[in-house]
Amino acid sequence: MRLALSLNYSGAAVSLDMAKILEAERLGYASVWTAEAYGSDAVVPAAWIAARTERMDVGTAIMQIPARTPAMTAMTAMTLDALSGGRFRLGLGVSGPQVVEGWHGQPFGKPLAKTREYVEIVRAILRREKPVEFRGEYYQIPYAGANATGLGKPLRSILHGRADLPIYLAAVGPKNVALAAEIAQGWIPVFYSARRRAMFREWLDDGFRAGGRSGTAAERSFDIMPMVSVVVGDDVAACRAAVKPRLALYVGGMGARGRNFYNDIACRYGYDDAAKRIQDLFLAGRRDEAAVSGPPIRKTSATAWPGRDERWGIGGHVGAPNQEDERHGLAGARRTLGGWGPCRGPQSGRRAPRLGRGATNVGGLGAMSGPPISIGERTCG
Repeated sequence: MRLALSLNYSGAAVSLDMAKILEAERLGYASVWTAEAYGSDAVVPAAWIAARTERMDVGTAIMQIPARTPAMTAMTAMTLDALSGGRFRLGLGVSGPQVVEGWHGQPFGKPLAKTREYVEIVRAILRREKPVEFRGEYYQIPYAGANATGLGKPLRSILHGRADLPIYLAAVGPKNVALAAEIAQGWIPVFYSARRRAMFREWLDDGFRAGGRSGTAAERSFDIMPMVSVVVGDDVAACRAAVKPRLALYVGGMGARGRNFYNDIACRYGYDDAAKRIQDLFLAGRRDEAAVSGPPIRKTSATAWPGRDERWGIGGHVGAPNQEDERHGLAGARRTLGGWGPCRGPQSGRRAPRLGRGATNVGGLGAMSGPPISIGERTCG
């Protein structure tokens, strides 16, 4: 299993732990991913990291769709990919109504239709098959709406980009996940639960069928990239306590009441009462109470094989590759798992790369079934 490092967006100040990123590259980590909300952006850190690294892929998880036109996103992706030697992965997402309308000043609209149009335009620009023309509900190229001069003409990118540059979509609901399987090369879920593989498999299959991808190489190479927060330490209670505030932020505060997609995930997983309680407390300004009011976070096996994990406090149930993957039809797909810390392969028993204690996000990108894959001289299931 290849590993990936996921970076958070900034707080009041922005910084990059380049020592950790470079150490991850030295240890054989496959990729590193940047993020954005309504402060620091995802593109500048990605460019900075690409300039400082040599082998790791660099991706965005995510670039917000309402923040940029499709053409600007395609230009950014092509440029980063070219300057990094073909190491860029484009992760996209619509974000939520509070950010879309409250920060970017754009109508939230219909996220499925908007995403479909957006990806179609980006892909057309990357392919350079002809000058770009598009007429959709949300995007017109050339623009011919109100206040148009009529002077716009279809254009083809001057830069010859990589036509198959991988596009990932962040998605949480069944229709959004199906859309990712239909039109993208990867899916970035949030709070992924391996215990619900069958549910996700159904959603993905809907998308693969809609896109004519069932049983094709596009389905077999499709990346599933769930990220979870992980704290490494000997005190499990302390590890759990470090994770809960962030869970409370997303479940309670990342969206308005009735339009919080992360709260919807918690309810879909059967935590309706806890999700409502956390949201009520968070929106009432009682954030500390919200953080401790949720159900216990179970100790699970994230980047370790079942029965061989060590002391973890994990904010989410990701699980390790096992026979359930094959039973639910996920064998052959790929995924990115979150987790920094010690893990043991079932054969070698050696510790996997470890970059120190503390909360962070990490991923492992690789096959969801089969034997462990060696990372340098280290093995992680």
